[in-house]
Amino acid sequence: MSERSKETKIEIKPWEDKDLELLFQLNAPEMMEHLGGPESNEQILKRHQRYLQIGDKGCMFSIKSGPEAEKTGSVGYWQTVWNDETVYEIGWSVLPSFQGKGIASHAVMALIGKIKAERKYTYIHAFPSINNPASNAICRKHGFNLVSECEFEYPPGSFMRCNDWCLELI
Repeated sequence: MSERSKETKIEIKPWEDKDLELLFQLNAPEMMEHLGGPESNEQILKRHQRYLQIGDKGCMFSIKSGPEAEKTGSVGYWQTVWNDETVYEIGWSVLPSFQGKGIASHAVMALIGKIKAERKYTYIHAFPSINNPASNAICRKHGFNLVSECEFEYPPGSFMRCNDWCLELI
């Protein structure tokens, strides 16, 4: 099953084994600047397996765009506990050569629609770095409320300053 956005010609498709190369591309230093730096090859392979085996706790998607349906990034959601409440967390990443074209914004919009249709949780949270203006702008554009600045552990063992954005699904 996939979702399409006619305006920007994007498609989000559930993560597949053949998306591993995209995950390696998204691991470039400039892509991981706000996320603690690039991961090792072993960490990428483990992440890929988590994406494939996420089960009923969320879903990861590859983003395809343009007439050639070129792989341009990823978007997904997963179950997490935040402030003693089980919520969905959402995240996205678009390759540098495709940034600034609305691809992430449209992918996030499509994903929010899917999450709302699930009717599983009341809230979605996003935790972009306070130093990532583009991701913070996407949250603002899609109606997320800025809860607060917070310290967030990502990757495990490393803490970063983030904005806690929350979208009520009801």
